[in-house]
Amino acid sequence: MITKEYFKKLYLDKFQSMHGKEIAEATPMDQYLTLGAVIRDFISRKWIASNNAYAKMDDKETYYFSLEFLLGKLMDANLLKLHLKEICAEALTELGIQLDQIEALEPDAGLGNGGLGRLAACFLDSLAALQLPGHGCGIRYKYGFFEQKIVDGYQVELPDNWLKYGNVWEIRKADKAVEVRFGGNVRLDRVDGRTLFIHENFDPVLAVPYDTPIVGYRNNTVNTLRLWSAETTMKDFDFSTFNRGDYLNAVKYKYEVESISQVLYPDDNHLEGRVLRLKQQYFFVSAGIQSIVRRYKKRHIHLRDFHKKVAIHINDTHPVLAIPELMRILIDEEEMGWDEAWEITTGTISYTNHTILPEALEKWPIDIFQTLLPRIYMIVHEINERFCRQLWEKYPGDWNKIRSMAILSDGYVHMAHLAAVGSNSINGVAKIHTEILKSQVMSNFYDSYPHKFNNKTNGITPRRWLLKSNPQLSRLISDTIGPDWLYDSRKLQLLVDYVRDSAFQDRIHGIKQHNKALLTAFIKDKYQISIDPDSIFDIQVKRIHAYKRQILNVLHIMDLYNRLLENPNLEIHPRTFIFGGKAAPSYYMAKQTIKLINTVAAVINQDTRIHGKLKVIFLENYNVSLGEKIFPAADVSEQISTASKEASGTGNMKFMMNGAITIGTLDGANIEIKEEVGEDNIVIFGLTADQVLKYYQEGGYNAWDLYHEDGRLKMVLDQLINGFLPVGPDEFRGIYEGFLYHNDEYFVLKDFSSYVEAHNKINRLYQDKEKWVQMSIHNIAHSGKFSSDKTISEYARDIWNIHPVPIPNNPLF
Repeated sequence: MITKEYFKKLYLDKFQSMHGKEIAEATPMDQYLTLGAVIRDFISRKWIASNNAYAKMDDKETYYFSLEFLLGKLMDANLLKLHLKEICAEALTELGIQLDQIEALEPDAGLGNGGLGRLAACFLDSLAALQLPGHGCGIRYKYGFFEQKIVDGYQVELPDNWLKYGNVWEIRKADKAVEVRFGGNVRLDRVDGRTLFIHENFDPVLAVPYDTPIVGYRNNTVNTLRLWSAETTMKDFDFSTFNRGDYLNAVKYKYEVESISQVLYPDDNHLEGRVLRLKQQYFFVSAGIQSIVRRYKKRHIHLRDFHKKVAIHINDTHPVLAIPELMRILIDEEEMGWDEAWEITTGTISYTNHTILPEALEKWPIDIFQTLLPRIYMIVHEINERFCRQLWEKYPGDWNKIRSMAILSDGYVHMAHLAAVGSNSINGVAKIHTEILKSQVMSNFYDSYPHKFNNKTNGITPRRWLLKSNPQLSRLISDTIGPDWLYDSRKLQLLVDYVRDSAFQDRIHGIKQHNKALLTAFIKDKYQISIDPDSIFDIQVKRIHAYKRQILNVLHIMDLYNRLLENPNLEIHPRTFIFGGKAAPSYYMAKQTIKLINTVAAVINQDTRIHGKLKVIFLENYNVSLGEKIFPAADVSEQISTASKEASGTGNMKFMMNGAITIGTLDGANIEIKEEVGEDNIVIFGLTADQVLKYYQEGGYNAWDLYHEDGRLKMVLDQLINGFLPVGPDEFRGIYEGFLYHNDEYFVLKDFSSYVEAHNKINRLYQDKEKWVQMSIHNIAHSGKFSSDKTISEYARDIWNIHPVPIPNNPLF
């Protein structure tokens, strides 16, 4: 058992050894780095024990490959998981240090953008919490995505220098570095009757791993997130060129190499950006698989049972090159035949599809792919040839079908097709998403491989999104039903028994108001905007994209504003609409959506005629830490994507777990949320997925008809271009024309009337406090189904075939 005095001694000793001075001279950053080092020492003992146990047990392990891991801050989370937070806070207080102040110094790790990366982080948390041997593999981005600033209403992108003071949680493993090869040519040779593929004249890149511990919740498990950094060796520096004064050429290659791990999602509107994205994807899967193979060979002589001991999961299409890379290693380095290598590869790799959007189903021009990855292209070409021969036998003469399924077709390498052919499992991330994959997007592959397809509805970790972000609610839940819900989230259902308990309702309401007050204070401090904590906090935070329809939300706000101008005494409960999210730097319409939100906010927030009944806020630089402030304070969760477009969503689950009421379409996991909470505890509107898909297939939708039929809709659309908003006449013309001249691709206008009525329903429900709190409790109680623990348990059982490995207890703990 760790005592307060023992913790103080550890802290003081560590401080002096790190900084060589007395604690009285410490800067806040000194204090933070010291605490991080102390906690990491605690973690390291468990980390070593976990790795030793995995090696000794030799059970199957899984590796989760993802281009993003949106971890958020780890200091507070790790203290909670180690059960050290109270001891730590008390010890530091006696040293004159406030824990919450130094925790605030930790930057959010800039390793992701949105739901894809946060899902990966939740999955790693659950793997460790469930004592499952599972690890992550990705890229250690120096600058991540970008830091978002709002300047004059526009998004401005700045470098996210999250590594300015280093990363206290990671350990650089230079001895584990591997070489990744780009470019060059492949020469064929025959030796002892065997064809050898010799890669020559390539550009080598050194992949150096940085390992971050992923701590299990109050158990002894610590798994590993291995992130790769692109570096050069000293031999890559041209010293003679430098001495001749040609400084730029001397270091040019160094900068080219390091650019691979500089930023997440480099702009691909030009050739260099496309090449860099493909480099990133091959870089981390090649490094990751080489590392896994090397680790495996320390325990086993031959790789013939590799797939029985290793599962590699690819999170969307970004890591699909894991398939040909594993084939390359098995054939070129392990000297296996094609059939044996293919059996092992397909037995090892599983694939999650995250989207039905055509632009997100990656494809690469063959000329770029072949030039950058010549040996990998040869393997992909052979996979395609063999696959197409199988298709010819199954569908003789049906060239259109074969062409639609080919990995190489129309001058492109189709990554989703490669994933489908080269994996043993293909899963969607919500019931409706999986059904759309089977019936629409990947229907031909489903016909060929029905046994591969399955659903795994996404989930979130309650330890981050309830225990950490909403401590008052967590304590109330534990006081009411006991703490076991943190280990088995299904026990949250016990809260249903308290739905009509007036004392419990009052406490739930009080906690919500407390969280709203905290967010109100944050907004006042950061933006100098006063909002009413008793207003309805209606929140939409997510990546800015046309299909997510932030624009529908804005049009409704404009309509509500128009109604208040017409009748300032309109009976509505005061509303605060809060937005957050980043637009991809090259996505013009998404960036214009941000400008429109901020323009409308500036008009409404300054208009005294509406008596403060409406406020609109855009919170810049949305990230995990900001989300932890937002989700507990929300009354209404906006989940309004065009039906059929959102694969699952996880924001909807975070809001739900914190007691917000969903207003949403029947899309993604909204459908399953509705099934759990019942139709009385969610507000649904709009077209169904079947109706949307029918319009896409058969036509029959005319946006102009709605424009002329609905006077309120016509007014808000006209206000985009008629000078109502204080911007130039053409500022929002692109949005206006997208609706009317390009026929409203995402059916915003079609769903507008239904959405307005749904908000009217929200207004009526909220004014019945008892009913609203009951709805909130129902949502919390039924959120357990959407725990990532449940999702990961299903992956472990149905796809990876891995099992818990209990780690022996360390007597120090």
